[in-house]
Amino acid sequence: MTKAKAMIVAGVMSGTSADGVDVALCRIAEGTDGVQGSPKVKLLGMSSMAYPKPLREAVLAAMDAKSIAAAELSRLHWRLGEVYADAVAKAQVEHGVKAQLVGCHGQTIYHQGAATKYLGRPVRATWQIGEASVIAERLRVTVVSDFRPADLAAGGQGAPLVPMLDYVLFRSAKMSRVLQNLGGIANMTSIPAGATAETVMAFDSGPANVVIDSVMLKLFGKTYDRNGATAKRGRPVAAVIERLKQDAYFVAAPPKSCGREEFAGEYIERFMALCLKARASDADIVATATALTSETILEAYRSFVWPHLGQLAPMARGVEYIVAGGGAKNALLMKQLRAGLEPLGVTVRTMDELGIPAQAKEGMAFALMAWLTAHGRPGNIPSATGASRPVVLGKVTHA
Repeated sequence: MTKAKAMIVAGVMSGTSADGVDVALCRIAEGTDGVQGSPKVKLLGMSSMAYPKPLREAVLAAMDAKSIAAAELSRLHWRLGEVYADAVAKAQVEHGVKAQLVGCHGQTIYHQGAATKYLGRPVRATWQIGEASVIAERLRVTVVSDFRPADLAAGGQGAPLVPMLDYVLFRSAKMSRVLQNLGGIANMTSIPAGATAETVMAFDSGPANVVIDSVMLKLFGKTYDRNGATAKRGRPVAAVIERLKQDAYFVAAPPKSCGREEFAGEYIERFMALCLKARASDADIVATATALTSETILEAYRSFVWPHLGQLAPMARGVEYIVAGGGAKNALLMKQLRAGLEPLGVTVRTMDELGIPAQAKEGMAFALMAWLTAHGRPGNIPSATGASRPVVLGKVTHA
């Protein structure tokens, strides 16, 4: 392990919603106690850059494709490298900060965390695209990218990876905390009061924005439901939600992870067919998608998180539930989550209330992971991913 240096790190994130790129510029330094896992992360600035419509369409097509030309994937891989370099350059100018290191998650186009048999052997697979060499050359800085594969190789699911940041920023001696991210996929990190990294639990609960965004695009030609306004005009179809909640993924215990591919394409077709069979209006369909998101999150909390916190921190002063990601801006979704959690004695807050922009969190996480990798330190939490051991994540590309 190398001696830790304070560094300015740019964390680059483009999520499963494929709406654009978020860059978090962070100052990361060793904590005062010198214990591994205790770096201090300070957000210096955050910038977002939307994907141009043709690029977003190409990314979504690559994610959902049953077959696609190798040439198309290769071109998209290199084009995204340029986009990420542009996004970091823009963020540096906006905030007057020059990054010494870049951590780039890349664009996930396929993620299969559970092993399935392929060509005679069980295989896990994940693929994030966006050529790191382009970023390194354009910015003349070292880039750490492609974080998931090392965890998969160690028997993990390669996700979720954000829990390392959650643990570093939010562990508390007396308060239990749950960090909920609402991107395309919903993931939550459960940190009992007094937790060590080994007692953190984290997993993907299922869809967050992916189903809502897909039906909004299909029915209204819009990329998302601003403030949940369309869903508010409709009524959720309870029978559809109850049927879908019985799916194997939702009832499976953690560790577990999923990607857009589980809840797009054929899943959307099935979802739409069930809603139309129930004679749901267009607004009802969006309302049903929104309620499916909130109800599967709440069920995951009741089934898995609540017992976890109760067993490991029974004397905690309470539970704070802190929400980040684009879904935190959906007023109806947040109202539904509060209605389900507050009767359980849970205080619901947004990351913005804590002074961290909701969209900055995942970028901050990959900035931290890049810093850990640069110092030869593990970035995964095996209790979250299911890996056999802590491993150093990512591939390093030097300028």
